[in-house]
Amino acid sequence: MKPTIIVNFKTYEQATGSRAESLAKLHEKVREESGADVMVAVQNADIHRVSSSVSIPVLAQHADPVSYGSNTGHDMPECLKENGAWGVLINHSEDRMPMEEIKKTIERCKEAGLKTIVCAENTAEGKDIVKMLPDYIAFEDPELIGTGRSVSANAPESVKGFSDMVDSFNREEGKEVVPLCGAGISTGDDVRKSIELGMHGVLVASAITKAENPESVLREFVA
Repeated sequence: MKPTIIVNFKTYEQATGSRAESLAKLHEKVREESGADVMVAVQNADIHRVSSSVSIPVLAQHADPVSYGSNTGHDMPECLKENGAWGVLINHSEDRMPMEEIKKTIERCKEAGLKTIVCAENTAEGKDIVKMLPDYIAFEDPELIGTGRSVSANAPESVKGFSDMVDSFNREEGKEVVPLCGAGISTGDDVRKSIELGMHGVLVASAITKAENPESVLREFVA
């Protein structure tokens, strides 16, 4: 199985504006040549620029559960969709949301035709989120994010417990929520270990976006 690799561009200088466009084109190249399910999550201001230049899925980094109307400063799902977003990253550890807001955001994104990738800090939180039926659910231990210490290597029992929880939910409810993991994912071995533990792929950021040779690292991830 080729892994799903979601690369979060965050607000890194290397992945902003014209550089986001160039980096996304690199991801498109690797996706086409490898057959892996590679996606990028860009700053919302870069969605139109990036989605207009590549054919791979482009995710927004945030959405608000609002509709047409007086909502100055909010990111409406329909607007994100119209500007080229394929999906939305929700409840990342750097953009946490209350549970009720997560639920409303998932619902609004579905109404707008957007896929949802929702982050959870642990299995207990994941149990509540998976019932909201996101398309993907990503386990990210906040203590390991950006450390270079991967969750798959440093907390394998937590990764396995999370993937087992999602698998059990899918079997019992007849659903297909896709489990991913992130936090400190830095090497191809980290990705392969995540797959062995039951995940379908990973959510990664600095290991690729800030690498001296992002293409080389990405190719290692999808090998």
